[in-house]
Amino acid sequence: METRRAIEDRRSVRAFTDKPVDRAILETILTLARCAPSGANLQPGRFHALTGAALKSLSDALLDGIAAGRPQVSEYSYFPRPMPADLKARQRAAGFALYDALGIEKRDLEGRKAQFQHNYRFFGAPVGMIVTIHRDMGAGCFMDLGMAIQTMLLAVHDAGLAACGIGAMANYGDLIHDHLGLDADEMVVAGVAIGYAADHPVNDFRTERDPLDVFATFRGFES
Repeated sequence: METRRAIEDRRSVRAFTDKPVDRAILETILTLARCAPSGANLQPGRFHALTGAALKSLSDALLDGIAAGRPQVSEYSYFPRPMPADLKARQRAAGFALYDALGIEKRDLEGRKAQFQHNYRFFGAPVGMIVTIHRDMGAGCFMDLGMAIQTMLLAVHDAGLAACGIGAMANYGDLIHDHLGLDADEMVVAGVAIGYAADHPVNDFRTERDPLDVFATFRGFES
């Protein structure tokens, strides 16, 4: 029941206090993340944790690059191309609901743009995590890395912390790669903001989940 409660209670948090996170807590969280299953025990993915001056330096570099018109990269496809109409509607609904929680009108393009750039500030969290994968890994290894990230997010919640995954980090993966001096074989997959949740309306925002009969079938079971 404690596991179920953690799964149901965990949410994406986009406003944090400035309370620092101890390195020992992060070490425990990442050790637990590596307990996730992976095909042939390859354990794909690396996690780079930043705080303080190191985190600010990366955020500043990202925002400077965006302001200078740096082009986005596409080292892997996060979303379907093209996006099917039903999924596009779902994406828009989630985005509009988020902006509504922040008091940003649908037509406020500048406000939406400014909010999106908070991704590159890690939403003000005291810890920013950059997640990478070896460039030669197959598509199945992304699935294994996803399980490790989800395990990490549950460990974050269990530790009394909060987090938000940031897929937008991959848009400037080349900048992040160079700024952090990552190994040549590492590809930036995502970022994760980690810290203590602040009392803010955006943290009350929750996306809806499909009901069971939409995504699951049962065969051979007694009714």
